[in-house]
Amino acid sequence: MKEVKTPLIRLAKRADIDKRKAWAIRIGSILVALILGMIPILMAGENPFVSYMIIIQGSLGKAGYIRQTVKRAIPLLGVALAIAPCFKMRFWNIGAEGQITMGAIFASFIAIKLGPSGLPLVVMAILMCIAGALGGAFWGFVPGFFKARYNTNETLFTLMMNYIAIGIVRYLQGGPWEGRPGTQIIPMFTSNARLPNVLGVYCGWIIVLVMVVIVHIYMNYTKQGFEVAVIGDSENTARYAGMNVGWIMMRTMLFSGAICGVVGWMLVSGANGTLNSDVAGGVGFTAITVAWLSQLNSFAMIAIAMLLAIIGKGSATLQTRLNIPASVADIISGTLLFCMLACEFFINYKLIFRHKKEAEV
Repeated sequence: MKEVKTPLIRLAKRADIDKRKAWAIRIGSILVALILGMIPILMAGENPFVSYMIIIQGSLGKAGYIRQTVKRAIPLLGVALAIAPCFKMRFWNIGAEGQITMGAIFASFIAIKLGPSGLPLVVMAILMCIAGALGGAFWGFVPGFFKARYNTNETLFTLMMNYIAIGIVRYLQGGPWEGRPGTQIIPMFTSNARLPNVLGVYCGWIIVLVMVVIVHIYMNYTKQGFEVAVIGDSENTARYAGMNVGWIMMRTMLFSGAICGVVGWMLVSGANGTLNSDVAGGVGFTAITVAWLSQLNSFAMIAIAMLLAIIGKGSATLQTRLNIPASVADIISGTLLFCMLACEFFINYKLIFRHKKEAEV
Protein backbone atom coordinates (compact mmCIF):
# COMPACT_ATOMS: atom_id res chain seq x y z
CA MET A 1 0.00 0.00 0.00
CA LYS A 2 1.38 3.38 -1.01
CA GLU A 3 2.35 5.59 1.91
CA VAL A 4 0.58 8.96 2.05
CA LYS A 5 3.00 11.70 3.01
CA THR A 6 1.92 14.62 5.11
CA PRO A 7 2.10 17.90 3.14
CA LEU A 8 4.86 20.29 4.14
CA ILE A 9 2.32 23.08 4.78
CA ARG A 10 -1.36 22.59 5.56
CA LEU A 11 -4.13 25.16 5.75
CA ALA A 12 -6.69 24.84 8.55
CA LYS A 13 -9.61 27.02 9.58
CA ARG A 14 -9.33 28.50 13.06
CA ALA A 15 -12.09 27.42 15.41
CA ASP A 16 -11.81 30.69 17.29
CA ILE A 17 -9.27 33.40 17.96
CA ASP A 18 -8.79 35.75 20.88
CA LYS A 19 -10.00 39.28 20.06
CA ARG A 20 -6.76 40.84 21.27
CA LYS A 21 -4.76 38.54 19.01
CA ALA A 22 -7.03 39.36 16.06
CA TRP A 23 -6.56 43.10 16.58
CA ALA A 24 -2.82 42.59 17.00
CA ILE A 25 -2.77 40.91 13.57
CA ARG A 26 -4.77 43.79 12.05
CA ILE A 27 -2.50 46.47 13.53
CA GLY A 28 0.55 44.49 12.47
CA SER A 29 -0.74 44.27 8.89
CA ILE A 30 -1.15 48.06 8.74
CA LEU A 31 2.41 48.56 10.04
CA VAL A 32 3.72 46.12 7.42
CA ALA A 33 1.78 47.98 4.72
CA LEU A 34 3.24 51.32 5.84
CA ILE A 35 6.76 49.89 5.77
CA LEU A 36 6.26 48.38 2.30
CA GLY A 37 4.71 51.65 1.12
CA MET A 38 7.95 53.43 1.95
CA ILE A 39 9.80 51.53 -0.78
CA PRO A 40 8.18 53.17 -3.84
CA ILE A 41 8.32 56.58 -2.11
CA LEU A 42 12.07 56.20 -1.50
CA MET A 43 12.52 55.06 -5.10
CA ALA A 44 10.75 58.27 -6.19
CA GLY A 45 13.32 60.24 -4.16
CA GLU A 46 10.95 61.50 -1.45
CA ASN A 47 10.82 61.25 2.34
CA PRO A 48 8.25 58.55 3.30
CA PHE A 49 7.34 60.19 6.64
CA VAL A 50 6.69 63.54 4.97
CA SER A 51 4.66 61.74 2.29
CA TYR A 52 2.47 60.01 4.87
CA MET A 53 1.85 63.32 6.63
CA ILE A 54 0.79 64.85 3.32
CA ILE A 55 -1.67 61.97 2.79
CA ILE A 56 -3.29 62.68 6.18
CA GLN A 57 -3.25 66.46 5.71
CA GLY A 58 -4.59 66.15 2.17
CA SER A 59 -7.64 64.25 3.34
CA LEU A 60 -8.32 65.65 6.83
CA GLY A 61 -6.19 68.81 7.11
CA LYS A 62 -8.89 71.33 6.18
CA ALA A 63 -12.68 71.47 6.19
CA GLY A 64 -12.73 71.43 2.39
CA TYR A 65 -10.52 68.33 2.32
CA ILE A 66 -12.78 66.56 4.82
CA ARG A 67 -15.81 67.33 2.65
CA GLN A 68 -14.07 65.86 -0.38
CA THR A 69 -13.14 62.76 1.62
CA VAL A 70 -16.73 62.28 2.80
CA LYS A 71 -17.88 62.73 -0.79
CA ARG A 72 -15.61 59.84 -1.80
CA ALA A 73 -16.87 57.67 1.07
CA ILE A 74 -20.59 58.03 0.30
CA PRO A 75 -20.80 55.70 -2.74
CA LEU A 76 -18.27 53.27 -1.21
CA LEU A 77 -20.45 52.82 1.86
CA GLY A 78 -23.68 52.63 -0.15
CA VAL A 79 -22.43 49.92 -2.51
CA ALA A 80 -20.81 47.92 0.32
CA LEU A 81 -24.21 47.86 2.03
CA ALA A 82 -25.80 46.74 -1.24
CA ILE A 83 -23.55 43.75 -1.86
CA ALA A 84 -23.39 42.59 1.78
CA PRO A 85 -26.60 40.47 1.63
CA CYS A 86 -25.41 38.83 -1.60
CA PHE A 87 -22.02 37.96 -0.13
CA LYS A 88 -23.70 36.69 3.03
CA MET A 89 -25.64 34.32 0.76
CA ARG A 90 -22.40 33.45 -1.12
CA PHE A 91 -23.83 34.96 -4.28
CA TRP A 92 -20.82 36.80 -5.69
CA ASN A 93 -22.33 39.98 -7.10
CA ILE A 94 -19.48 41.61 -9.04
CA GLY A 95 -21.94 43.68 -11.05
CA ALA A 96 -22.42 46.65 -8.74
CA GLU A 97 -20.79 48.92 -11.33
CA GLY A 98 -23.46 48.03 -13.87
CA GLN A 99 -26.28 48.31 -11.33
CA ILE A 100 -25.03 51.77 -10.29
CA THR A 101 -24.83 52.79 -13.94
CA MET A 102 -28.29 51.51 -14.78
CA GLY A 103 -29.76 53.27 -11.75
CA ALA A 104 -28.02 56.44 -12.89
CA ILE A 105 -29.52 56.05 -16.39
CA PHE A 106 -33.07 55.67 -15.06
CA ALA A 107 -32.66 58.61 -12.67
CA SER A 108 -31.14 60.74 -15.46
CA PHE A 109 -34.13 59.99 -17.67
CA ILE A 110 -36.39 61.64 -15.09
CA ALA A 111 -33.99 64.59 -14.73
CA ILE A 112 -33.76 65.17 -18.49
CA LYS A 113 -37.44 64.71 -19.28
CA LEU A 114 -39.08 66.29 -16.22
CA GLY A 115 -36.39 68.67 -14.93
CA PRO A 116 -37.23 71.55 -17.31
CA SER A 117 -40.93 71.29 -16.36
CA GLY A 118 -40.21 73.05 -13.07
CA LEU A 119 -41.33 70.30 -10.67
CA PRO A 120 -40.35 70.95 -7.03
CA LEU A 121 -37.01 69.62 -5.82
CA VAL A 122 -38.60 67.17 -3.35
CA VAL A 123 -40.86 65.68 -6.02
CA MET A 124 -37.97 65.35 -8.45
CA ALA A 125 -35.77 63.75 -5.80
CA ILE A 126 -38.44 61.16 -4.95
CA LEU A 127 -39.11 60.35 -8.62
CA MET A 128 -35.40 60.08 -9.44
CA CYS A 129 -34.74 57.92 -6.36
CA ILE A 130 -37.55 55.52 -7.31
CA ALA A 131 -36.39 55.42 -10.93
CA GLY A 132 -32.79 54.75 -9.86
CA ALA A 133 -33.86 51.96 -7.51
CA LEU A 134 -35.97 50.36 -10.27
CA GLY A 135 -33.10 50.55 -12.77
CA GLY A 136 -30.60 48.98 -10.38
CA ALA A 137 -33.10 46.35 -9.22
CA PHE A 138 -33.83 45.32 -12.80
CA TRP A 139 -30.11 45.01 -13.60
CA GLY A 140 -29.60 42.95 -10.46
CA PHE A 141 -32.64 40.74 -11.03
CA VAL A 142 -31.42 39.47 -14.41
CA PRO A 143 -28.35 37.56 -13.14
CA GLY A 144 -30.33 36.51 -10.06
CA PHE A 145 -33.00 34.96 -12.27
CA PHE A 146 -30.51 33.09 -14.46
CA LYS A 147 -28.63 31.83 -11.41
CA ALA A 148 -31.84 30.57 -9.81
CA ARG A 149 -33.29 29.12 -13.01
CA TYR A 150 -30.23 27.83 -14.89
CA ASN A 151 -27.47 27.87 -12.23
CA THR A 152 -25.29 30.18 -14.32
CA ASN A 153 -21.98 31.53 -12.98
CA GLU A 154 -23.04 34.71 -11.23
CA THR A 155 -19.50 36.14 -11.09
CA LEU A 156 -19.07 36.17 -14.88
CA PHE A 157 -22.71 37.08 -15.54
CA THR A 158 -22.72 40.15 -13.28
CA LEU A 159 -19.25 41.21 -14.44
CA MET A 160 -20.20 41.14 -18.13
CA MET A 161 -23.38 43.14 -17.46
CA ASN A 162 -21.22 46.02 -16.23
CA TYR A 163 -19.90 46.61 -19.74
CA ILE A 164 -23.37 46.47 -21.28
CA ALA A 165 -24.56 49.23 -18.93
CA ILE A 166 -21.51 51.37 -19.70
CA GLY A 167 -22.11 50.85 -23.43
CA ILE A 168 -25.69 52.08 -23.05
CA VAL A 169 -24.46 55.30 -21.44
CA ARG A 170 -21.96 55.85 -24.25
CA TYR A 171 -24.74 55.43 -26.78
CA LEU A 172 -26.90 57.98 -24.93
CA GLN A 173 -23.98 60.43 -24.67
CA GLY A 174 -23.40 60.42 -28.40
CA GLY A 175 -27.04 59.99 -29.40
CA PRO A 176 -30.45 60.86 -27.94
CA TRP A 177 -29.20 62.71 -24.83
CA GLU A 178 -26.23 64.51 -26.37
CA GLY A 179 -26.13 68.26 -25.77
CA ARG A 180 -24.30 70.12 -28.49
CA PRO A 181 -23.76 67.87 -31.53
CA GLY A 182 -20.30 66.33 -31.59
CA THR A 183 -19.52 66.88 -27.89
CA GLN A 184 -20.81 63.49 -26.66
CA ILE A 185 -21.68 65.20 -23.37
CA ILE A 186 -25.05 65.09 -21.63
CA PRO A 187 -26.04 68.59 -20.39
CA MET A 188 -25.98 69.38 -16.68
CA PHE A 189 -29.24 68.77 -14.84
CA THR A 190 -31.52 71.62 -13.86
CA SER A 191 -31.32 72.82 -10.24
CA ASN A 192 -34.51 71.00 -9.22
CA ALA A 193 -32.86 67.70 -10.20
CA ARG A 194 -29.78 68.32 -8.01
CA LEU A 195 -29.49 67.09 -4.42
CA PRO A 196 -28.96 69.93 -1.93
CA ASN A 197 -25.85 70.24 0.25
CA VAL A 198 -25.93 69.62 3.99
CA LEU A 199 -22.84 70.76 5.94
CA GLY A 200 -21.06 71.39 2.67
CA VAL A 201 -21.60 67.90 1.19
CA TYR A 202 -24.55 66.73 -0.89
CA CYS A 203 -27.16 65.07 1.34
CA GLY A 204 -26.30 61.58 0.10
CA TRP A 205 -24.29 61.09 3.31
CA ILE A 206 -27.53 61.27 5.29
CA ILE A 207 -29.17 58.76 2.96
CA VAL A 208 -26.36 56.20 3.27
CA LEU A 209 -26.35 56.48 7.06
CA VAL A 210 -30.07 55.70 7.05
CA MET A 211 -29.30 52.77 4.74
CA VAL A 212 -26.75 51.49 7.28
CA VAL A 213 -29.52 51.08 9.84
CA ILE A 214 -31.94 49.57 7.31
CA VAL A 215 -29.44 46.97 6.08
CA HIS A 216 -28.38 46.13 9.64
CA ILE A 217 -31.99 45.46 10.62
CA TYR A 218 -32.62 43.53 7.40
CA MET A 219 -29.59 41.30 7.88
CA ASN A 220 -29.99 40.62 11.60
CA TYR A 221 -33.61 41.02 12.63
CA THR A 222 -35.82 39.92 9.73
CA LYS A 223 -36.93 36.59 8.36
CA GLN A 224 -35.45 37.51 4.98
CA GLY A 225 -32.05 38.15 6.53
CA PHE A 226 -32.21 34.82 8.37
CA GLU A 227 -32.98 33.04 5.10
CA VAL A 228 -30.00 34.70 3.44
CA ALA A 229 -27.73 33.51 6.27
CA VAL A 230 -29.05 29.94 6.08
CA ILE A 231 -28.46 29.75 2.31
CA GLY A 232 -24.96 31.13 2.84
CA ASP A 233 -24.23 28.33 5.32
CA SER A 234 -25.77 25.54 3.24
CA GLU A 235 -28.17 25.59 0.29
CA ASN A 236 -29.13 21.97 0.99
CA THR A 237 -30.10 22.84 4.56
CA ALA A 238 -32.19 25.74 3.29
CA ARG A 239 -34.01 23.47 0.83
CA TYR A 240 -34.53 20.82 3.51
CA ALA A 241 -36.10 23.51 5.71
CA GLY A 242 -38.56 24.29 2.89
CA MET A 243 -37.04 27.57 1.72
CA ASN A 244 -37.49 28.61 -1.91
CA VAL A 245 -33.78 29.14 -2.60
CA GLY A 246 -34.29 30.41 -6.15
CA TRP A 247 -36.78 33.07 -5.14
CA ILE A 248 -34.61 34.17 -2.18
CA MET A 249 -31.66 34.63 -4.57
CA MET A 250 -33.75 36.74 -6.93
CA ARG A 251 -35.24 38.76 -4.07
CA THR A 252 -31.81 39.44 -2.59
CA MET A 253 -30.46 40.58 -5.95
CA LEU A 254 -33.47 42.86 -6.36
CA PHE A 255 -32.68 44.38 -2.96
CA SER A 256 -28.96 44.68 -3.71
CA GLY A 257 -29.53 46.14 -7.18
CA ALA A 258 -32.04 48.64 -5.84
CA ILE A 259 -29.53 50.02 -3.33
CA CYS A 260 -26.87 50.24 -6.06
CA GLY A 261 -29.41 52.08 -8.21
CA VAL A 262 -30.03 54.58 -5.41
CA VAL A 263 -26.26 55.14 -5.25
CA GLY A 264 -26.33 55.76 -9.00
CA TRP A 265 -29.04 58.38 -8.49
CA MET A 266 -27.00 60.09 -5.76
CA LEU A 267 -23.91 60.19 -7.98
CA VAL A 268 -25.66 61.84 -10.95
CA SER A 269 -27.88 64.08 -8.85
CA GLY A 270 -25.48 64.97 -6.05
CA ALA A 271 -21.84 64.37 -6.92
CA ASN A 272 -21.73 64.96 -10.70
CA GLY A 273 -24.87 66.81 -11.75
CA THR A 274 -25.08 64.84 -14.99
CA LEU A 275 -24.54 61.38 -16.46
CA ASN A 276 -21.36 60.03 -18.04
CA SER A 277 -19.98 56.58 -18.83
CA ASP A 278 -17.63 56.69 -15.83
CA VAL A 279 -20.40 57.45 -13.35
CA ALA A 280 -19.52 54.44 -11.16
CA GLY A 281 -15.79 55.20 -11.30
CA GLY A 282 -14.66 51.81 -9.99
CA VAL A 283 -16.71 52.17 -6.80
CA GLY A 284 -18.43 48.83 -7.38
CA PHE A 285 -15.12 46.98 -7.18
CA THR A 286 -13.56 48.97 -4.32
CA ALA A 287 -16.73 48.50 -2.27
CA ILE A 288 -16.08 44.74 -2.32
CA THR A 289 -13.00 45.46 -0.21
CA VAL A 290 -15.11 47.56 2.18
CA ALA A 291 -17.66 44.77 2.61
CA TRP A 292 -15.00 42.09 3.03
CA LEU A 293 -12.85 43.98 5.54
CA SER A 294 -15.90 44.87 7.63
CA GLN A 295 -16.94 41.19 7.77
CA LEU A 296 -20.31 42.34 6.34
CA ASN A 297 -20.99 44.42 9.46
CA SER A 298 -22.99 47.48 8.39
CA PHE A 299 -21.62 49.82 11.06
CA ALA A 300 -18.02 48.70 10.57
CA MET A 301 -18.41 49.61 6.90
CA ILE A 302 -18.61 53.29 7.87
CA ALA A 303 -15.07 53.23 9.28
CA ILE A 304 -13.65 51.14 6.42
CA ALA A 305 -15.27 53.33 3.75
CA MET A 306 -13.85 56.45 5.42
CA LEU A 307 -10.41 54.86 5.67
CA LEU A 308 -10.33 54.04 1.96
CA ALA A 309 -11.64 57.51 1.14
CA ILE A 310 -8.84 59.05 3.22
CA ILE A 311 -6.27 56.94 1.37
CA GLY A 312 -7.75 57.86 -2.02
CA LYS A 313 -8.03 61.60 -1.35
CA GLY A 314 -4.66 61.75 0.42
CA SER A 315 -2.88 59.88 -2.36
CA ALA A 316 -4.25 62.32 -4.92
CA THR A 317 -2.87 65.20 -2.81
CA LEU A 318 0.48 63.42 -2.55
CA GLN A 319 0.68 63.26 -6.33
CA THR A 320 -0.11 66.97 -6.65
CA ARG A 321 2.18 68.37 -3.95
CA LEU A 322 5.29 66.24 -4.46
CA ASN A 323 4.82 65.63 -8.17
CA ILE A 324 4.99 61.90 -7.47
CA PRO A 325 3.64 59.74 -10.33
CA ALA A 326 0.08 58.52 -9.88
CA SER A 327 1.37 54.96 -10.09
CA VAL A 328 3.31 55.42 -6.81
CA ALA A 329 0.18 56.62 -5.03
CA ASP A 330 -1.70 53.63 -6.44
CA ILE A 331 1.03 51.25 -5.22
CA ILE A 332 0.75 52.67 -1.69
CA SER A 333 -3.04 52.30 -1.71
CA GLY A 334 -2.89 48.81 -3.20
CA THR A 335 -0.26 47.65 -0.69
CA LEU A 336 -2.37 48.80 2.24
CA LEU A 337 -5.48 47.10 0.87
CA PHE A 338 -3.57 43.89 0.16
CA CYS A 339 -2.13 43.72 3.68
CA MET A 340 -5.52 44.46 5.25
CA LEU A 341 -7.14 41.68 3.25
CA ALA A 342 -4.27 39.30 4.01
CA CYS A 343 -4.63 39.89 7.74
CA GLU A 344 -8.25 38.72 7.62
CA PHE A 345 -7.01 35.51 6.00
CA PHE A 346 -4.63 34.84 8.90
CA ILE A 347 -7.34 35.70 11.42
CA ASN A 348 -9.62 33.04 9.94
CA TYR A 349 -7.02 30.43 8.91
CA LYS A 350 -3.73 29.10 10.20
CA LEU A 351 -0.77 27.45 8.53
CA ILE A 352 0.36 24.08 9.93
CA PHE A 353 3.92 23.06 9.09
CA ARG A 354 4.98 19.42 8.97
CA HIS A 355 7.22 18.48 11.87
CA LYS A 356 10.52 16.79 11.26
CA LYS A 357 9.37 13.62 13.05
CA GLU A 358 6.31 13.38 10.81
CA ALA A 359 8.55 13.68 7.73
CA GLU A 360 10.67 10.75 8.92
CA VAL A 361 7.71 8.43 9.53
